[in-house]
Amino acid sequence: QVRLAESGGGVVQVGGSLRLSCAVSGRSLNNYGVGWFRQAPRKEREFVAAISRSGGSNEYADSVKGRFTISRDNSKNTAYLQMNSLKPDDAAVYYCAARRTILTVPESSDARDYDYWGQGTQVTVSS
Repeated sequence: QVRLAESGGGVVQVGGSLRLSCAVSGRSLNNYGVGWFRQAPRKEREFVAAISRSGGSNEYADSVKGRFTISRDNSKNTAYLQMNSLKPDDAAVYYCAARRTILTVPESSDARDYDYWGQGTQVTVSS
Protein backbone atom coordinates (compact mmCIF):
# COMPACT_ATOMS: atom_id res chain seq x y z
CA GLN A 1 0.00 0.00 0.00
CA VAL A 2 1.28 3.44 -0.94
CA ARG A 3 1.12 6.16 1.68
CA LEU A 4 1.70 9.83 1.00
CA ALA A 5 2.42 12.47 3.61
CA GLU A 6 2.60 16.17 2.78
CA SER A 7 4.55 18.66 4.83
CA GLY A 8 5.89 22.18 4.53
CA GLY A 9 2.68 24.14 4.62
CA GLY A 10 2.27 27.18 6.81
CA VAL A 11 1.61 30.89 6.87
CA VAL A 12 3.54 33.08 4.47
CA GLN A 13 3.23 36.68 3.40
CA VAL A 14 2.24 37.71 -0.10
CA GLY A 15 5.27 37.39 -2.32
CA GLY A 16 6.88 34.80 -0.08
CA SER A 17 7.89 31.21 -0.76
CA LEU A 18 7.22 27.77 0.59
CA ARG A 19 8.41 24.33 -0.37
CA LEU A 20 5.99 21.49 0.07
CA SER A 21 7.20 17.92 0.39
CA CYS A 22 5.37 14.70 -0.35
CA ALA A 23 7.00 11.72 1.33
CA VAL A 24 6.02 8.37 -0.12
CA SER A 25 6.18 5.13 1.85
CA GLY A 26 5.22 1.56 1.20
CA ARG A 27 6.46 1.49 -2.38
CA SER A 28 9.23 2.98 -4.43
CA LEU A 29 8.39 6.36 -5.90
CA ASN A 30 10.21 5.23 -9.06
CA ASN A 31 7.03 3.57 -10.31
CA TYR A 32 4.67 6.48 -9.83
CA GLY A 33 3.74 9.74 -11.46
CA VAL A 34 3.00 12.51 -8.98
CA GLY A 35 0.56 15.37 -8.99
CA TRP A 36 -0.21 18.28 -6.72
CA PHE A 37 -3.75 19.56 -6.30
CA ARG A 38 -5.28 22.16 -4.04
CA GLN A 39 -8.65 23.03 -2.60
CA ALA A 40 -9.65 26.36 -1.16
CA PRO A 41 -12.73 26.85 1.03
CA ARG A 42 -15.97 26.70 -0.97
CA LYS A 43 -14.07 25.86 -4.15
CA GLU A 44 -13.56 22.73 -6.18
CA ARG A 45 -10.31 20.86 -5.99
CA GLU A 46 -8.03 22.03 -8.77
CA PHE A 47 -4.92 20.80 -10.48
CA VAL A 48 -1.65 22.57 -9.66
CA ALA A 49 1.25 20.60 -11.13
CA ALA A 50 2.26 17.11 -12.17
CA ILE A 51 5.47 15.30 -12.98
CA SER A 52 5.91 12.12 -14.94
CA ARG A 53 7.28 8.93 -13.48
CA SER A 54 10.57 9.52 -15.27
CA GLY A 55 10.71 13.13 -14.14
CA GLY A 56 11.34 14.10 -17.73
CA SER A 57 8.16 16.08 -18.21
CA ASN A 58 5.84 18.15 -16.14
CA GLU A 59 2.72 20.24 -16.44
CA TYR A 60 1.41 23.26 -14.58
CA ALA A 61 -1.87 25.03 -14.17
CA ASP A 62 -1.81 28.40 -15.91
CA SER A 63 -2.32 30.15 -12.60
CA VAL A 64 1.00 28.89 -11.22
CA LYS A 65 3.23 28.78 -14.29
CA GLY A 66 6.47 30.60 -13.75
CA ARG A 67 5.99 30.65 -9.98
CA PHE A 68 5.75 27.00 -8.93
CA THR A 69 8.14 24.17 -9.69
CA ILE A 70 7.45 20.49 -9.23
CA SER A 71 10.31 18.06 -8.76
CA ARG A 72 11.08 14.63 -7.43
CA ASP A 73 13.95 12.85 -5.73
CA ASN A 74 13.43 9.13 -6.15
CA SER A 75 16.40 8.35 -3.91
CA LYS A 76 14.51 10.01 -1.06
CA ASN A 77 11.10 8.75 -2.18
CA THR A 78 9.91 12.34 -2.04
CA ALA A 79 8.32 14.82 -4.40
CA TYR A 80 8.35 18.57 -3.95
CA LEU A 81 6.44 21.66 -4.89
CA GLN A 82 8.45 24.87 -4.71
CA MET A 83 6.10 27.82 -4.53
CA ASN A 84 7.40 31.33 -5.09
CA SER A 85 5.75 34.73 -5.37
CA LEU A 86 2.75 33.48 -3.46
CA LYS A 87 -0.55 35.28 -3.85
CA PRO A 88 -3.68 35.30 -1.69
CA ASP A 89 -5.39 33.10 -4.30
CA ASP A 90 -2.80 30.39 -3.64
CA ALA A 91 -4.15 29.83 -0.14
CA ALA A 92 -5.61 26.33 0.07
CA VAL A 93 -5.07 22.84 1.34
CA TYR A 94 -2.50 21.23 -0.93
CA TYR A 95 -2.63 17.53 -1.68
CA CYS A 96 -0.12 15.31 -3.37
CA ALA A 97 -1.25 12.28 -5.31
CA ALA A 98 0.45 9.33 -6.97
CA ARG A 99 -0.43 7.02 -9.80
CA ARG A 100 1.36 3.90 -10.91
CA THR A 101 2.30 4.09 -14.56
CA ILE A 102 4.67 2.67 -17.10
CA LEU A 103 7.76 4.71 -17.80
CA THR A 104 6.58 6.27 -21.04
CA VAL A 105 3.27 7.62 -19.77
CA PRO A 106 3.26 11.40 -19.39
CA GLU A 107 2.06 13.30 -16.38
CA SER A 108 -1.65 13.86 -15.79
CA SER A 109 -3.65 16.86 -14.65
CA ASP A 110 -6.78 14.77 -14.10
CA ALA A 111 -7.38 13.91 -10.46
CA ARG A 112 -9.30 10.80 -11.53
CA ASP A 113 -6.08 9.27 -12.82
CA TYR A 114 -4.52 9.16 -9.38
CA ASP A 115 -4.78 6.19 -7.07
CA TYR A 116 -3.26 7.45 -3.84
CA TRP A 117 -3.66 10.70 -1.97
CA GLY A 118 -2.13 12.37 1.04
CA GLN A 119 -4.02 14.10 3.83
CA GLY A 120 -3.07 17.57 2.71
CA THR A 121 -1.13 20.49 4.11
CA GLN A 122 -2.56 23.96 4.68
CA VAL A 123 -1.03 26.97 2.95
CA THR A 124 -2.12 30.39 4.17
CA VAL A 125 -1.03 33.57 2.41
CA SER A 126 -1.34 36.74 4.44
CA SER A 127 -1.40 40.26 3.02
